[in-house]
This record gives sequence, C-alpha cells and structure tokens, in this order.
Amino acid sequence: MLSILKDGFKELSLGFTDEAARKFQLYYDYLTQRNTVMNLTAINGEADTARLHFLDCAALCNIYPFSGKSVIDIGTGAGFPGLPLKITEPSIELCLLDGTKKRVDFLQETCQILDFPDVRCLYERAENAAVDIGGSFDVAVSRAVARLNILCELCLPFVHVGGVFIAMKGPNCEEELLEASNAISILGGGGAKIEKYQIPETDIIHSAVVIKKLRPTPPVYPRNFGQIKKQPL
Repeated sequence: MLSILKDGFKELSLGFTDEAARKFQLYYDYLTQRNTVMNLTAINGEADTARLHFLDCAALCNIYPFSGKSVIDIGTGAGFPGLPLKITEPSIELCLLDGTKKRVDFLQETCQILDFPDVRCLYERAENAAVDIGGSFDVAVSRAVARLNILCELCLPFVHVGGVFIAMKGPNCEEELLEASNAISILGGGGAKIEKYQIPETDIIHSAVVIKKLRPTPPVYPRNFGQIKKQPL
C-alpha cells in the first residue's frame, strides 16, 4: 500500500513524509479491523483503499490550499475526506461531523490511534449542528452521496464569508451544479466551478465542485432534513 501512496503522492506533486506513511498504515489497519463488524466502507484491500480512498481525498490538496485552514467534513462516515486531508496537511484544524453514533465512536478511536488530539469528532445531524457552529469554518467538505442542491443547504451554512464549500463528485456533475444554482444563491454562495482530477494509479476521473461563500446564509437555513429532502431549494 505504501508504495502505491508514495507513487501517487509524487504524481500529485505532494510531499509524502514518513509520518504520513505511518499514519495512513495505522488508519488502514484500524479501518480494516473495524469494518469486519461495522459497515464503514465497501472498498476493501490495501490497493483499492490507497487509491479510491486515500489518494482520491488527498488530491483535493491540489485544488485548494488547505494549510492552516479550519475544515469541517460533513457526513464524514469513516473519515473521508477529512482524515486523509489531515494526514496530508497536518496544520488543518479539523472537525468531523456525522449523524451516526457508532461511526463517531470509530472516528474518536481512530484519532487516538493517529495521535490527532486536536481533531473534533461531533455526533450530530448537520442541520442541528449548524445552529451552534454555523459560519465558523474556512472550508466545508463533503463526500456524502446526495444531490448537490441538498448538500449545499447542509454544508454552506457552516462556512464563513470568504470561505468555500467543496463537494466531491463523479466525472459528470455539470447538470447537478446547474440544478443547484438556485440553492447556491439563496444560501449565500457563488462563483462555483468544477475542478476535474484523475485519481493517481487509476483511469478514474472525479470532480470537486468549489463554491465560494459570498454572503451570510439566511438564519432560516438549514431547514430540517425532511423539508430539505421533500422540497430542495
């Protein structure tokens, strides 16, 4: 696995330290161990995990300058993309948010193993957490499987004006971005652009949708998830 990561980081023109190698291995080992009793990821094996999880997430460091930024990963699941970003760029101030208690327990245990005492693991639904910590992050990221207009309502409220929301998507997300244009405007976003990238060591093309936070989000957002899903912006 480490040789794949080393070559992949070189292809991405990112530094790959011995400490990063150690932490990626620890992360993989614990993820694999816990995945036998929890539904954390459908991707298995060192090679696929290295490419489809770790390198896919680390590639975001070529799209946005994360160094020293406060970052919230919304609907993080098993820690993607937040933990690979933190391993790649340790200066990130990271908050991992998920609405499933067992996953947050796993994340807390993983952060102990990785010696990340400064990473905040928060068990809360996004629409509820935004009441207390909305508007306080430089960057919101999400790899969650949801339409972009729904993700925008869940994620943009966490970002302060001048920050960005980055949604990880598949190769063809132009239609989703068009569909989300109304939501982006209502929620205070703008200047959206799609950055396509190839996952190293693969032929897979993914997209990162980068949306700037131009204005404060109106306080009525985000709505409860039932409303968001039933009547998306």
